[in-house]
Amino acid sequence: MAAFEIQGGYTLQGTLVPQGAKNEALQVISACLLTREKVTLRNVPDIKDVNNLLDLAGLLGVNIHREGPGVVSLEASSLQPETLRDPLVQKKAVSLRGSIMVIGPLLARCGWGLIPQPGGDKIGRRRLDTHFLGFEKLGASFSYEALSGCFFVEARELRGAYILLDEASVTGTANIIMAAVLAKGTTTLYHAACEPYIQQLCRMLQAMGANISGIGSNLLVIQGVSELQGTDHTILPDMIEVGSFIGLAAMTGSDITISKPSLPNLGIIPRAFERLGIRLEQQGEDLRVPPQDHYEIETFIDGSIMTLSDAPWPGLTPDLLSVLLVVATQARGSVLIHQKMFESRLFFVDKLIDMGARIILCDPHRATVIGLGGEHRLRGTMMSSPDIRAGVALLIAALSAQGKSVIHNIEQIDRGYEKIDVRLRNIGAHITRIEE
Repeated sequence: MAAFEIQGGYTLQGTLVPQGAKNEALQVISACLLTREKVTLRNVPDIKDVNNLLDLAGLLGVNIHREGPGVVSLEASSLQPETLRDPLVQKKAVSLRGSIMVIGPLLARCGWGLIPQPGGDKIGRRRLDTHFLGFEKLGASFSYEALSGCFFVEARELRGAYILLDEASVTGTANIIMAAVLAKGTTTLYHAACEPYIQQLCRMLQAMGANISGIGSNLLVIQGVSELQGTDHTILPDMIEVGSFIGLAAMTGSDITISKPSLPNLGIIPRAFERLGIRLEQQGEDLRVPPQDHYEIETFIDGSIMTLSDAPWPGLTPDLLSVLLVVATQARGSVLIHQKMFESRLFFVDKLIDMGARIILCDPHRATVIGLGGEHRLRGTMMSSPDIRAGVALLIAALSAQGKSVIHNIEQIDRGYEKIDVRLRNIGAHITRIEE
C-alpha cells in the first residue's frame, strides 16, 4: 500500500503531456484477440488497469512484446480461452472491469467465452445486460455459472442482426462491435455509444479489414468478414486526464500548457470548464490554461443556477464530474452537479467538506456547490481515494489547499494515471509517494 503526501498551496508552471487514453487502450487491446496477425499499439499508457489487461491477454495465449515506451505488439495466433477457468486467471479478470471486453472477441474467434463478474471502481450499479443481450441477438446463448460466478456465452455461428441497445453503453457497444465484425451478414447497431474511444476502435478494426459504416454516429452498420489482419494503431490522448489538468491549473492558479491534447476529440469538455469561468487558450495544437486570480460560474440566461450533468457523447463525460465539482468549490457562484449515471460517485464530497468546501449533497446523484471564490482556501487533511476519478479530484483539492494532506489508497489513482506524482513534481508540485 502507498499514499501521497502533499504540501498544498503552491502554484505550478510548465507543460504536461497527456498519457494515452485508458478507456481506448482497454478496447483496442481486447480487439487484438480478433486476429492471428501482429497488431502494434502506440501511446499505450503504463497504468495498472492497462497492464492487468495485457497480463490477462498473455494468460489467454497472446504473445506480447513491449517494443519501447508506450509501444506494445500483440499476436493472438493461438488463443486459449479455457485458461479462463483457472481460479488464478479468474482472480486477475475480477480485478479489472475492462476484462469484460475480451468476451466479444473470444466469442467471435473461438465460438465461446466466459468471464467472472468483473470488478473496477465501486461507484454504484454497473450492469452488464447490454453486452449479453447484444450477443444473444447475434445468435449466442448466455448463461450464468453460479458455482464459479462466471458469465458464459456460446455460439456455433454468429449472424448479423438488427440490435437496438437498451442504453448507450461504451463497453457494451465495443463488445458487440467486436463480436459483429466476424459474424455472417449485416449487423445494424442503433443507440450505439459514439465516444472518440468507440470511433478509434472502429477505425482500427477498419484498418484490420472490418467493414463498418456510420462511425461517429449512434447508428453503426457492420458487414461481417471472415477474418481480420494485423495493423498499427496509435491511441488518442486521454481526454479525462486533459480535463483533470485543466482543473488542476484553475484550482492552483497556475500557468499550465497541455501538449497536443487532440482538441477536436475533447468535445464539450472545454466548454464545461469555461462555464465555471476558466479561461482557455488554444495555441496551435496545444491548450494553455493561464493563471487567474478568480473565476466565476456562469448562470443560465434566466438567472437560474448553473447545472452541469453527464450525458452520452457528445454530452459531458461522467468521468470528469468529480473534477468539475472540486473546481467549483473555489469559484465565485453556485452550481448544481448532477451525476446521472452512477449513484455512488458523489459520496467523496464528505472529504471536501472536511477540507472546508461548502457542498450540499442533495441525494446520491446531485450536489450543490457554493463556491468560496478563493476567499477561503481549502485546508489540508487526511483522506482516502475511493475510486480513480474521485481520487484525482481529491489530489487536485490537496494541491490547492493550505497545509499538508495525505491521500491513502492511491492504488486507485495509479489504475488510471501514469506516474502522476512524477509528472506533477516536474512542474513544481510538492508531492511525495510514501510506502505504508
